[in-house]
Amino acid sequence: MLFKRLFDIVASLCGLLLIWWIFPLVAFLIHKKMPGGSAFFVQKRVGKGGKLFKCHKFRSMVVSHNGSSVSVAGDSRITPFGAKLRHYKIDELPELWDVLIGNMSFVGPRPDVPGYADKLEGDDRDVLKLRPGITGPATLKYRLEDEMISEYVAKKQAEGDTRPMQEIATEYNDKVIYPDKVRLNCYYYRHYSFWKDIEMIFATVLGRKVKFAGEEV
Repeated sequence: MLFKRLFDIVASLCGLLLIWWIFPLVAFLIHKKMPGGSAFFVQKRVGKGGKLFKCHKFRSMVVSHNGSSVSVAGDSRITPFGAKLRHYKIDELPELWDVLIGNMSFVGPRPDVPGYADKLEGDDRDVLKLRPGITGPATLKYRLEDEMISEYVAKKQAEGDTRPMQEIATEYNDKVIYPDKVRLNCYYYRHYSFWKDIEMIFATVLGRKVKFAGEEV
């Protein structure tokens, strides 16, 4: 995957040079609309080989948030301005730096928080042979993940489930969404194609679907 890494270096460097001016603008707006904390959110994530790295994003949540890493649409931890950053994926622009320095790639599995990758067993651990990506087949399929989880939570609550919202959301993620993401990411590793990478990058930017692993994602 040498060519993949060369592409990541060139594309991320060009991207940073083209959009550098967006960073101070977004940082200013975050400080204005979400005062009291840094404009950036830095969190340890699991990278290639299971090694931890610092993943950089624009902050979209309140400073004192805690709890599950699984979020739902309308999550009280996400500010109104943060929701807009997430909707247009602006919060992920700082990850271009992570791509440039080699901690991430443009295409690959999304970087997990510690705790999920530890549960991978057998061939599923092939996921850890890849650099985490800004986008990828699982990211495309679950681009509306927050809304999907929110709908599931609402359905369970309508059926009389009285558990906390985050508990229901985490259950759905752990039993349904996460295993499917692992399946897609393992398929990506075993059937890697540079041109499929390019197709998925364009699909991400244009909001389109691509055929992958026998389905549209």
